[in-house]
Amino acid sequence: MAPVSPRTEGTSRTRLKAARLSPRDVLHVGSAGLRSRPVRVVLSALGIAIGIATMIAVVGISASSQAQLMRQLDALGTNMLVAKPGESMFSGQEVKLPKDAPGMVGRIDGVQEVGATGDLKQSVRRTEKIPKDETGGIAVKAATERLLEVLRGKVAAGTWLNAANGRYPSVVLGHVAAERLGVTGPGQQVWIGDRYFTVVGVLGPMPLAPEIERSALVGWAAAQRLLGFDGHPTAVYERSTDASVRQVQKLLAPTVDPRNPQNVDVSDPSAALQAKAATEGALSTLLLGLGGIALLVGGVGVANTMIISVLERRHEIGLRRSLGATRGQIRIQFVAESLMLSGLGGLAGIGLGAAATGVYASLGGLPWVVPLWAVGGGFGATLVIGTVAGLYPAVRAARLSPTLALHAA
Repeated sequence: MAPVSPRTEGTSRTRLKAARLSPRDVLHVGSAGLRSRPVRVVLSALGIAIGIATMIAVVGISASSQAQLMRQLDALGTNMLVAKPGESMFSGQEVKLPKDAPGMVGRIDGVQEVGATGDLKQSVRRTEKIPKDETGGIAVKAATERLLEVLRGKVAAGTWLNAANGRYPSVVLGHVAAERLGVTGPGQQVWIGDRYFTVVGVLGPMPLAPEIERSALVGWAAAQRLLGFDGHPTAVYERSTDASVRQVQKLLAPTVDPRNPQNVDVSDPSAALQAKAATEGALSTLLLGLGGIALLVGGVGVANTMIISVLERRHEIGLRRSLGATRGQIRIQFVAESLMLSGLGGLAGIGLGAAATGVYASLGGLPWVVPLWAVGGGFGATLVIGTVAGLYPAVRAARLSPTLALHAA
């Protein structure tokens, strides 16, 4: 057997290896199709952008609204309870709370502040010439001096009732009551009962006590002396420590009316704001699903664009394959192109969604909140959809025969 020369042996063992594509090469070949068809790229990326913008805007608007509600809850507190008379179990008529109910509530462990109001039969009018039945939905109430502190309300103009002016014909109006009466500030007078009362203050909004916003508040002593108030409170407001709220809630009814605690209704005004915050979250989940559907529709558009791109670029694919490009490299090229297309749409959608959230927040006076998880999750979803949308076109492109591709071109 003839010996094989070292040169011949080395040549027989040499194998050609396909050149590897560097990340830079992948970006170059992947972006080639995008650069050559900019209009189609914009239209295809628009579907992804709309889906992501919808998702970001929905989450951002919901988060901004919830942040505003949380700010209100932090400022107003969740440690206020209200006791009001219910209906008698026997007669079905509304009962009266004891006159000393506010003082008794103040003795409960954990209670920090107590205030009360009492409903009056009189109506409030701008002048005595206005008919009595035209009340404008404004109630007249007697109020204790500590009521404003318990409600954590603010006086928009003027002053609150105190030991001095609470004994005389003076009144503080809720901001809704002031608007309906046409009162713009302290110093003006309104007609209550059979005399004029001087407005000493106008209150700001009170989310935890909307009934106070629509009321004319008179001092406790003046209501008894001038308006025939019997001294029985119709609402007792209390503030307790955060740790003792639930315990106070259990003791409030028996303390207000020890003989008939079942006739006392105890409520938590902050529960309405908490329920509203929960509703915001549930609604955002529904709208987030709609945004996800829009995103899937955008992914279908990307897949359709990539399939058309493969059909139109068969000559390019056949040429690259004939020059040595492997099937894997062809797949990488088209998957990279699909990822870039989806990524561009995702970035545009994030910008549009954040901008829409900013506009909504600025118009509504809300804090601008766009959660980072929504941005990261939205962009990650675009990449996943881009990968899935590009797989079939990439596999189809890799399976093209170089000879048939060049011949068809």
